[in-house]
Amino acid sequence: MPNKNGNAYGLTVLCPIKNGVKDDKSYSSLTRWHLQNMQLNEHSPMAKVPETYMCRFYVLNDVFYEGGPADEEHLKSHYLVFSSNFHGDLDDYLRNMWQSITTQVIDIWKYCVAFEKVSDADGFIDYIKQCQVKNNLFFVGANDEPLPEQLKALYLKQEFSKFVFKNQKLNTNKNAQQLQDAFNLFIKQTQPENVTNPSWQPGACTETINKTDFYTLQKDKENNISDTDKPSDKEATA
Repeated sequence: MPNKNGNAYGLTVLCPIKNGVKDDKSYSSLTRWHLQNMQLNEHSPMAKVPETYMCRFYVLNDVFYEGGPADEEHLKSHYLVFSSNFHGDLDDYLRNMWQSITTQVIDIWKYCVAFEKVSDADGFIDYIKQCQVKNNLFFVGANDEPLPEQLKALYLKQEFSKFVFKNQKLNTNKNAQQLQDAFNLFIKQTQPENVTNPSWQPGACTETINKTDFYTLQKDKENNISDTDKPSDKEATA
């Protein structure tokens, strides 16, 4: 089915930008300037939109001419392009988008043709659908689970990696109880059955590590290297 892959949906939208100027700047330039100054990652307004796997905005100036035998063609307008991969139904996603970031949606689309007629979620859904381009070959770069479950899985993966790094010296029988206690604490802190909290932050591309955590990781690394370099009991008594 076009646009769908399991529970994932691939949305591509081309919205024509008005031909005109404001304060000696074209509407397409103003739209591009706004996009370039939007915050990114966890600070992006799209991080507030539920079930967004990934998305992208850009301004399309024209199409490329690739040479004969194709005919040279040009766009009559510049276009605001919005593409998004998300989990679930299109109408629900767009409605949540309008309700979550209404002001930002208006700021992004306000120079597009006829967008001034959009005043509510239903109008936004209709507008986007009129500008939608069908995706015949949609590849989704995520599994088929809702976003909160994927964020939780990512969080657990990162936290478990840190757990292994921190406790890799406890790999002998004499440390079994200490390792079990450390793992029980890990389970208590990460709460694997709680999907919402603690979890990976939507939109975040890397984990923030404060100076204290970084110093601790560095010291652990140095200690692990030192322990590796030390001769074993067998080597010492050989």
